[in-house]
Amino acid sequence: MKFDRQAYRYICRSCGLTLTREELNAMMSRRREEARDEREASRREYLKWWLSKK
Repeated sequence: MKFDRQAYRYICRSCGLTLTREELNAMMSRRREEARDEREASRREYLKWWLSKK
């Protein structure tokens, strides 16, 4: 992402997506939450598998 000082927006060099700082922060926050949820689901699935073998 590159910051455009004239437009006060971040612009993706590969796809052209433009975001304000607040939108970028919200997007990053959502992605962190999704990654955390995915890790937790994976851990629960592994634990379920592990306990079923005993």
